[in-house]
Amino acid sequence: MSQPHRPLVEARGLRKSFLRRAGLFGTRSRSLQAVDGVDLDIHESETLGLVGESGSGKSTLGRMLVRLIDVDAGELRFDGVDLLSLKPRELRVMRRQFQIVFQDSYGSLNPRMRVEQAVGEPLVIHKLVKNRAERNERVAELLEQVGLERSAMSRYPHEFSGGQRQRIGIARAIACSPRFVVADEPVSALDPPVQAQIINLLLELQERMGLALLLIAHDLRLVEHVCDRVVVMYLGRVVEQAPAAELYREPLHPYTRALLAAAPGTRPGEPVPAALHGEIPSPLDPPSGCPFHPRCPVAEPRCSREVPALLAPSAGREVACHVVNQGHSTLSSKS
Repeated sequence: MSQPHRPLVEARGLRKSFLRRAGLFGTRSRSLQAVDGVDLDIHESETLGLVGESGSGKSTLGRMLVRLIDVDAGELRFDGVDLLSLKPRELRVMRRQFQIVFQDSYGSLNPRMRVEQAVGEPLVIHKLVKNRAERNERVAELLEQVGLERSAMSRYPHEFSGGQRQRIGIARAIACSPRFVVADEPVSALDPPVQAQIINLLLELQERMGLALLLIAHDLRLVEHVCDRVVVMYLGRVVEQAPAAELYREPLHPYTRALLAAAPGTRPGEPVPAALHGEIPSPLDPPSGCPFHPRCPVAEPRCSREVPALLAPSAGREVACHVVNQGHSTLSSKS
């Protein structure tokens, strides 16, 4: 797939923390580092997979990229425009170009709004239609694009199945013809057959509209045949990123290898890495050094002291692991 020289979305050193109150009357507060210095590029018409366990910071990062939550530090550009320096009115105009599809299809829709209002609201806000009749005609077209009938316009969200509600959410997201869409765990709450339908719908729309798509998921197998590149996050940091074919052929980071081993559908003959023990640490009390070292089967003494840099062991891919950066042979012999 050809890609322009400059990425559509450019993130450099993005950081986001949240304060959590503690104590009897909430008099004490602790900082939760949700995203910790993330660099990310997304190109025109590219499908980028963002994967990791729950609590890795994926959804927070996705919301930061479309400015749904504020950025504490770093740089964020969309088609060369600095999104962090825009005034509210300027940002509102830019929002036409990037949208998000949420995991909770019911919670993302106003239960008091009929579908014609929910899907048509972005058209009205951005003044893309002149009157109600024009709005409803455009809403009907959008519903048809996502596989729903015109009659759905007069119904409320609770009258639809989970898969149908997700289609409504997608119709709303593409209403203003955006160039970039974040799909945040769009199928995790759906049955497997419906999951495939929604993923195929997203890919069809991407091809038809030339969208850049960020697909957030916790299952590496889900994105295997969908994404051009894959970024793996752990405890707010990027630990590996690579073209999808290379990552699945030779995952380098021990965490990526463990995620692949834990996913259903491991291919016959694939090596099974050492078991991944324990749960992801709390971002309220992250470990020192490499955040993965307490669970890593190949950790060395320096891993508990030094945070590994995200380095490029080969062209087109990056890994944050002391052991990998010392050489692939070291990792293979210990796993």
